[in-house]
Amino acid sequence: MVIYKRTSKEGELIQILELQRQNLPVSLSMEEKHREGFVTVSHSLDQLKEMHQVCPHIIAKDKNRVIGYALCMHPMFAETVPVLRPMFHEIETMVSKGDKYMVMGQICIHKKYRKKGVFRKLYQTMKSELSPEYPTIITEVDTKNERSLKAHYAVGFKDLKRYHSVNQEWQLISLD
Repeated sequence: MVIYKRTSKEGELIQILELQRQNLPVSLSMEEKHREGFVTVSHSLDQLKEMHQVCPHIIAKDKNRVIGYALCMHPMFAETVPVLRPMFHEIETMVSKGDKYMVMGQICIHKKYRKKGVFRKLYQTMKSELSPEYPTIITEVDTKNERSLKAHYAVGFKDLKRYHSVNQEWQLISLD
């Protein structure tokens, strides 16, 4: 039985990193990237710990194993991950000063648990855990990651802006 909760132990953060590593482009064939999607950013344990201290991440667990995650990345971490700096810059040009939002820094589900509602439930849990303090969740998806874009639109994300950064095209999207 899969449970959904916020991270509470370092071991859960370590399991997030392992799942992340398995789904980075360097770990996947071209066919897998197209069919299954991929994650773009590789975090360090220290980064996940710092983010967790401000806002614990959302995870899906089957028994004691993390099988999915949605990272909570407060805007105060805008400078922490270089590849995400352009996203935060784009967000700042679109939101009003004082508007509260949380960035979903990355979402990933273990291959064996895909197409079983885990993605949707991670976002439902994130919304319920973060509101009303953070009424909007914002993220970006590499436009080449069609599977991820379709999944985000299916749970209610709306387009904010398409932009280019570091030789990639990104779709900035939000869930209100």
